[in-house]
Amino acid sequence: MSKRTLVIGASENPARYSNKAILALRRNEHEVVALAKRNGQVDDVAIETTFPKNERVHTVTLYVGPQHQPGYYSDIIRMKPQRVIFNPGTENPEFAEKLKNNGIEAEEACTLVLLSIGAY
Repeated sequence: MSKRTLVIGASENPARYSNKAILALRRNEHEVVALAKRNGQVDDVAIETTFPKNERVHTVTLYVGPQHQPGYYSDIIRMKPQRVIFNPGTENPEFAEKLKNNGIEAEEACTLVLLSIGAY
């Protein structure tokens, strides 16, 4: 089943994990919405610079450090995804608590690993 996913911190740089995640999500037939500070393109996914409005997403996967996350708190909570994945280096107990208080699962995990073991 396809899980529409918002990748925050997307990058066109093939060495970046967000880039690898977008490609892996697409290979696994998940719809992807990508967000970053700069417009760009990864495979068939356009990278947008403004937070998507009225998008329905199952999962938000973070590739921005905790110091850059506060600006996204209210938009993500308003979006009401089923879960937010904190990839390695993005762990943020304060935001995780806010998510849980709003009925959103906060998961410290690696999107690439979850996809590779069939647990996404």
